Amino acid sequence: MRFLNRAAVIAGACLALCQQSGAAFAETAPVPDISACDPGAPCATPLPVKVVIVSLFEIGKDEGDTAGEFQLWKERRGLTMRIPFPQGFHDLYYNPDTQVLGMVTGIGTARSTAATMALGLDPRFDVSKAYWLVAGIAGIDPEDASIGSVAWARYVVDGDLAHEIDAREIPADWKFGYFPRQTKGPNDMSGKPNPSGGEMFQINPTLEKWAYDLTKNIELPDSEGIAAERAKFVDYPPAQEPPFVLEGEQLSALTFWHGKLMTDWANSWVRYWTSGKGDFVTSAMEDTGVLTSLTYLSNIDRADRDRVLVMRAGSNYTMPPPGVDAATYLLRENEGYAGLEAAVENLYTVGSAVVDELLDHWDKYEDSTP
Repeated sequence: MRFLNRAAVIAGACLALCQQSGAAFAETAPVPDISACDPGAPCATPLPVKVVIVSLFEIGKDEGDTAGEFQLWKERRGLTMRIPFPQGFHDLYYNPDTQVLGMVTGIGTARSTAATMALGLDPRFDVSKAYWLVAGIAGIDPEDASIGSVAWARYVVDGDLAHEIDAREIPADWKFGYFPRQTKGPNDMSGKPNPSGGEMFQINPTLEKWAYDLTKNIELPDSEGIAAERAKFVDYPPAQEPPFVLEGEQLSALTFWHGKLMTDWANSWVRYWTSGKGDFVTSAMEDTGVLTSLTYLSNIDRADRDRVLVMRAGSNYTMPPPGVDAATYLLRENEGYAGLEAAVENLYTVGSAVVDELLDHWDKYEDSTP
């Protein structure tokens, strides 16, 4: 009997040790080797991805020069594993330890749509449970915020699908020459918005609110350069504030528009498409493309549309300060955005708070969104 008891104790100890070893192995399991898998071709051992950082452009090199949207993520997040991605604009970078993947889609809706779809369909990656963080610079409405501020989008609205008449030919009572396809002009708000047409996407409201609440009290750095620029907007108190985190809608349009009248149009456009629930805050180009692809990928369980977040930081204002004409200000901004450095830095700071929370508590967020 003593031998049986001793054997049982040894067996139990062995079982416990084996279970502990199994757990440790699971935590430190080697990253699958995908080097033998051709881009887009079948791959028996796909890389697991927890977070996809979606950058839209980089200025020059990926490291060591003036930072665009991708550089800080690559340098500070240890995205050192380069993965060829010929079916997209830019090679991908991966951190095997954190399972964070970084992509650069390229500027414009066409490129962002193609790159996102290509990634989602590439058998080398398992992004079925990944969270997608779109993090880019933007024009920002001085009626809502200042350059350097970071806005979490509740809605992303397309600004390209429309009817248009040249401003020199519009009827006298039309405020804009650009109007939704299902209406009879910019004064006709009777046409009901149809989100299924691709003109409007709502971000998972629970996830967006979680991200905003997690980051809304982050103190963003100020600088003399952006302080001097925002001081010019004397009639716009939000534009004169130091950078802060807020909620506000993103308008995606391929044309880099600018000016007070265009900003009025953007506010009207977003109000229409969100049925008055949204407030235009940032202007950019690519986000409806990303969301279009993720919506379709979600339909075949290659991605989860409810795990997408969009944040944009103001690198420039969408209109000039009082006393400056739109053309002069736009051309000057094209020589270098006043808030570029602050915007990319603050995107990383705010976005990292969300990424860290997801990674630190993956056991909690892997199977259910916040």
